[in-house]
Amino acid sequence: MSVSFAFQVDGQTLEQDVRKYVNAAGNQYEVNEVMFFISNIKLYKSDGSVVARDRIHYVDIDIASTLDWDFGMVPQGDYSAISFTFGLNNAENQSYRFVNPPECNMSWPEVMGGGYHYMKINGKWLADDNQVKPFNLHTGIGQLYDDEGNVTRFVDNSFTVNLEVPFTVKENGENLQLVMDINKWFNASRMFDLDEWGGSIMQNQAAQEILKQNGPYVFALKKQ
Repeated sequence: MSVSFAFQVDGQTLEQDVRKYVNAAGNQYEVNEVMFFISNIKLYKSDGSVVARDRIHYVDIDIASTLDWDFGMVPQGDYSAISFTFGLNNAENQSYRFVNPPECNMSWPEVMGGGYHYMKINGKWLADDNQVKPFNLHTGIGQLYDDEGNVTRFVDNSFTVNLEVPFTVKENGENLQLVMDINKWFNASRMFDLDEWGGSIMQNQAAQEILKQNGPYVFALKKQ
């Protein structure tokens, strides 16, 4: 059984490097790169049983080989839903576990909690001062700071995505597609305004929290 990955904006296929998209906050933006990890995928059978795959998969919109994830034989039958972790949970998010690129290029600074980025969406937007500026929607371990700028606590910003879409696995397997709608990162649950939060959020837990709340609604599951 395999899952492929696709990218859209408001239901239309994403065009990279074209500043043609507008989010709910009115930011006009373009997307240059999309990279992320998903892990711990689970398939829920209609009889209540669960098929789990404790694996980690890296996705990069610019690396075709990462856009298909074959996780082996899956028992035939009717399924009601699929779930996965977006990013890496605390147990899995260990520094230096990936020694080769491209995965090792997702490392997260040790001083900020270590481990790896869950996601990088890099692009540009037309800011409210009419200047085109870069943005990096980079999610990973968050940090809380005291008044003197010292880290008081680290925050796990990974989250679970649950998609209730029935499908049937037959003798020859099943091909599913996970579609990420980029615009939903900006508005699915709470509005994210690039003019408010700026282009860099790795040390801004309040901004990370908005993406964490929007994230469970970003994906759709389609049968191919």
